[in-house]
Amino acid sequence: MLTTTPPVAAVPAVPQPRGRRARPRAGRLATVAVFLAPALALFLLLVVAPILVAGYASAYKWNGFGLPENFVGLDNFTRAFGDPTFRGDLWRALVLIGLSLVVQLPVALGLAMLLNQPLKGRGVYRLIFFAPYVLSEVTTAVLFTLVFSPNRGLGDGLARWLGADAGTVFADPDTVLFALFLVISWKYFGFHMVLYLAGRQSIPRELTEAATTDGASAWQAFRHVTLPLLGPTIRVSVFLSVIGTIQLFDMVWVLTGGGPIHSSETMAVTMYQYGFRRFEVGYASAISIIMFVLSFAFALFYQRVIMRRDTEGAITTKGVQR
Repeated sequence: MLTTTPPVAAVPAVPQPRGRRARPRAGRLATVAVFLAPALALFLLLVVAPILVAGYASAYKWNGFGLPENFVGLDNFTRAFGDPTFRGDLWRALVLIGLSLVVQLPVALGLAMLLNQPLKGRGVYRLIFFAPYVLSEVTTAVLFTLVFSPNRGLGDGLARWLGADAGTVFADPDTVLFALFLVISWKYFGFHMVLYLAGRQSIPRELTEAATTDGASAWQAFRHVTLPLLGPTIRVSVFLSVIGTIQLFDMVWVLTGGGPIHSSETMAVTMYQYGFRRFEVGYASAISIIMFVLSFAFALFYQRVIMRRDTEGAITTKGVQR
């Protein structure tokens, strides 16, 4: 005997109030706002506000006391670009950036490739090479001041044993910039080495093994497989190196104070000299705005042009994951 189930009557959908759909979204926005507000407040207070104040002060001839009253417009910027010392700061920044790209970063890359090999005690070597980065810039500057101290420093004694004189490297206008670069490289090459090492370890080993199996030499595998895949890491390393050079201050101030005869002075040191030594706060603010514009323009250009493929790949990957 067959039994049939009577059809179930369709229950009409109860319309939901529009407000109920909006509440979860409003709750999420409120949560985001609560967690974002402290960071946003700090950013506005410590980043945006000083930039606005510096931009305002750069339009005045002001000693930092009271309220600025003597409006000069763009005269401080004209003075900066007409000042031989500031133009020298720009040139020295370019020299240090060039030396970093040609010497410091390739050395860091070579050491990273070497320490990626199965060497005995490579963990100790990695620690030794990375250790200088842990030191502060002031500590590093004091250390090298003692190393190259005339007649007492280890570096000066070694140089004299070799027939040279290292005690005057920071006092000679012809050698001070290169000595400064030596200290900067000693301090930061370990950081870039770790970046390259992390990038190298993220590359699948099967790719280089396949290239070697196909007859490629070690150099060819590095040139055509490893190096292109390290491209994003190298571009980030170059970006950090350039921005750090533009803002270089602590190490130079402790080591040389910008001397001798402004031969090691940077834009940040010049800004400090005029702002806190000569009390020309308006002119110092103009220099700080120039530094900000240079850094911001380079960062914008670099991310939009040089790192464009990297950011597009990250966005595409993020979209696929969602």
